[in-house]
Formats: sequence, structure tokens, C-alpha cells
Amino acid sequence: MRIKCKGIITAVLFCLLCGCGTETGPEKNSGQEVSEETRKAWEKAETTPYGAYPELVTYTLGQMIGANDSNLPEGNTYEDNAYTRYLKKMLNIQNETIYTESEDRYDEVVNILVKDQTLPDVLVVSDRETLKELVENDLVEDLTEVFESCASPRIKEMYESYGGDLLEAGKFNGRLMAVPETVIDHGPCLMWLRKDWMDDLGLKEPETLEDAFRIVEAFVENGMGAEDGQEPVGLVCDTELIGSTSSNYSIDPVFDSFGANPQRWVKKDGKIVYGSLTEETRQALGYLHGLYEKGILDSNFALRANNNLRDLVVEGRCGAFFGLWWTPNNPLMDMYESGGQADWEPYYLQAPAKENVYASFSDNKYVVVRRGYEHPEIVMKIISVLFDYTRYEADDAQEINEYFALNVDPTARPLVINVDYNEATYQVTEEIRNALDGKIQEEDMSAISRSYYDACLRYLKDPFPAAEDWAAYKSRISAVGLLTDGGYEPAERDYLDDSDGEIPKSLQNLEKDTFIQIIMGEKPLSYFDYFVKEWYSQGGEELTEQIRSLNPAE
Repeated sequence: MRIKCKGIITAVLFCLLCGCGTETGPEKNSGQEVSEETRKAWEKAETTPYGAYPELVTYTLGQMIGANDSNLPEGNTYEDNAYTRYLKKMLNIQNETIYTESEDRYDEVVNILVKDQTLPDVLVVSDRETLKELVENDLVEDLTEVFESCASPRIKEMYESYGGDLLEAGKFNGRLMAVPETVIDHGPCLMWLRKDWMDDLGLKEPETLEDAFRIVEAFVENGMGAEDGQEPVGLVCDTELIGSTSSNYSIDPVFDSFGANPQRWVKKDGKIVYGSLTEETRQALGYLHGLYEKGILDSNFALRANNNLRDLVVEGRCGAFFGLWWTPNNPLMDMYESGGQADWEPYYLQAPAKENVYASFSDNKYVVVRRGYEHPEIVMKIISVLFDYTRYEADDAQEINEYFALNVDPTARPLVINVDYNEATYQVTEEIRNALDGKIQEEDMSAISRSYYDACLRYLKDPFPAAEDWAAYKSRISAVGLLTDGGYEPAERDYLDDSDGEIPKSLQNLEKDTFIQIIMGEKPLSYFDYFVKEWYSQGGEELTEQIRSLNPAE
């Protein structure tokens, strides 16, 4: 059964609480004798990454859904797609999705389930406080042993590529209570510009951030993208200002150019401080106000919802935004599919590395298993199959690996996470380039690399390439290639110990409102000093002392 979670039907929650639909295993056979062969088959399944269960094992699941049903091919569903079919074929398991919810509402629905203590068998949690609540209330299984027995050697190696901190993020009192997704480095934001508009106006390609802003100013002055009566749009900007590893439209590079690190804890003068309070951030805000005054920064940025930002790009209303390397997949592929002729080009305008920045796992996703579910090992088996076997060993997983080039969203997977090596993004692009240059053979590539390589070949050979092939080449070769050729290297990170350094919502709102008001000129730049005092007085001072006590800076 599937329920769209606005209100969750009581009967379903009761069924979940009682573990309906999970009666599997030899001990569930109503006292019937189990043969030694069957017993050994169950034991192998429960203690190895790839052993198949002798009977079908089902697990209930809360499913985060993506836009357009996660771009699943026609006829596929969240219970019946390349991922679930392969898992059933190899492990004899089947997910039963008992509720679905969009990404923007997923966390609040999970919070309802946690408060009611009515969890599905398997759940992905993307809120650190919720994870702590699950552990403190003894609602989830200890996964320490199943990680050791059912994580493949390569999966363990992937986690080790991040050092010990990543896996530690899922541990409480030394026990692994949640499996964290890997935080693959996506690199810095690139400046995406309308190259066709630049050509129309006779503008040279930018070499610096200042060059890029002069180009945007020219776009605005010439009314590019604006119909009669419409106001031209400058640099598209999200009101959050600072992005995550999965977001576009932030303006991080502007802050980077001043050495500012807002919304992050940093080491400064031998102490840990909150980066939004520094003089560098103050200077960056003053510069952004100047961009706003000139119309370079979208004059209506404070009024736009995220969907509206996407529409501005896809409908050809704007000519500039900052985005990560995968921008061709989302949102630019929608522009391409609709027949748009816009020529979007990425530019890597080098910014200083953030060596002094602390990282945390507060934005990570975590996989948990409901306390009492009979087969907690199932999550490690799923991870081992989907993120190791199908990518590196299987010769029958073509349908799964084609999903990458088809731009099927990760939300189509039963577990909405990714597990891979720390520098997987750059490793894949290096393999594709080497294959295109004839330096390696296709059979020597990983399955993901082969999938993208095939798409890139089609793009290069077809005068009218499919949108998926265009996006594969533009993201993997054009965008990631810029980072590789530009000598980008991920900065080393120190992680906050025993604390996420998460900023309370009240302080987040204070910061957001202040920064937007300063950028728009509703408050003078001198108001920044008042903001700093208010931030400390409204709980920030206590939080800072707590972070410092748990994480003494060297």
C-alpha cells in the first residue's frame, strides 16, 4: 500500500509499529523443521554482502520522491525499477513503499513518524537532531556487526577514503547506529553564463569574477532575455545565499573571493569562530550591495522561490548563475529538452581554498533500521550491491548503470543516498577522458564511467544529440574538466567532534534577514556590527563556548 503523507492513516502506523509484512526467516515457519541446507542458506544471506535469501524478504520503506517521479523511465515505479528488480534478482528482497513524500516535505514527515514512534523497517534520515532522538529513544537497530559482515571490502574502502570521521558520524557510544552517506566533494560553484548572449554583444570570455560581473551588467543594460515591459534579470541568487552540496543559485564564490566563510565554523586567530561574524563576511556583504545597486545581482532575488529561479534559467530569462558541475543535468537539461537554443558555458574563476573551515555532518543523510526488524543486515547488503557490485563486478547490471546517463534521480533508489570514494567525481571524468583519448579500453572502466563514456560518444557523433547525452558530456567533460584542468583539489577538513555546530533556527533567521537587508540597502553596512552583538546575545555566545570546549583549536 502507498499513502501520500499529509496525514498518515492510523491503521497503517499501527501496522508499521507491529511490523506487518516482515515475517521472513526460518524461525517464522510455525514450528516446521528447517533443513540444514536451508539453515545454512539463511545464515549465509544474513552474514555476507551478496548471499541471497532462500525466501523473499520484504521491508517497509519511507520513500523520498523527486520531481517528475525521479525521472524514472515510463512504466517504472518506486517498487519496480532497475534498482528494485536487480536487488530482487540478486538478494531476493522487495521494498514495500508505505508512504511517499517530496524532498521539500520529507523531513517534517519523518519527524512525525519519529514522534509517534511508528517507523517503517528502513528509513533515510536527513536531520541530525532526528537521528539523535531515534538513538536516545532506542528506536533503531545497532548496525555495528552487520556493517562488518555485510559491507563488501570495497564499500569499507570507500568509507576509509574519507578517514575515520565519516563513519564515526553514524556512531553513538562507539556503536554504529546509522549508516552515513558519503559526502563526495562536488567542487566549487562554477559561473554559468549565456555564451550566445556574450557572442551577440561581442564580449570576451571572463578570466576573473570581476570580468564575469561586467558581462552580467552588459546583459542587464542590453535587456537580454527580457520581453517588452519586463525587467531584465541579473545574476540569479537564492535567498539562502550559501549553498549545500546539492544546490545551485548560491553566491558562495563572492564570499570566497573575500576569504569569507559564512554559515561555517572556522579557525581564526587560534580560536573557533562562526564565519558569518567575521570582517571578511562584512566586506563581502558590502560588495554584494554594490552588485545589487548596479543591477548585476537580480533586483528581485529576495522575492523569488526556488522553483522560480529554475524557471528563469529554463525559460531563458536570465544569463548568469552560480552552479555545481552537475548543473547540465538539473536544470539545464530541461531547457535543452524544450528545444531551447541557449548556449550555457561554465567558467571556473579560481577562489582560495577554505583550509581553515570546519566541516560537520549535520546535512548528511543516514540510513537507519527500525528496532526489532528481523533483517537489519539488509541495508548493508543493498549498499554493497548497488554501490559496489553493480558498478565494478556485475556483467548483468546494464539497466542500472544506464540510469546515470538517463538522468534518473537518486531518489529512485530504495535508499536515497550515495556511497562512493571521496574523489569519485574526478576519477570518473579522468576515466572518460582517458577512454576518449584511447589511453584505456572500455572494458577497463567502472560501470558508471562506461555509462557516461557511451553517452559522451553519442554526443560527439550525433549532430542532434539526445538531452541525456548532451548533459552527460556538458557536466562530466566540460564542467568537471574545468576543475581538473584548473588544478582544483579538495581542501582538507577538520570535523567538529561530538557536536554538529548546528545553528538554532532563530539565529539562522536573524542572519538571513540581516544579510538580505544589508545587500538590498535596507540596512547600512554598519548594521553588521549590531547583528554580531545580537547573534551572541541571543544564544550564540553560549553555542560558541560549547563548540570551543568540545573542539579545542590548535
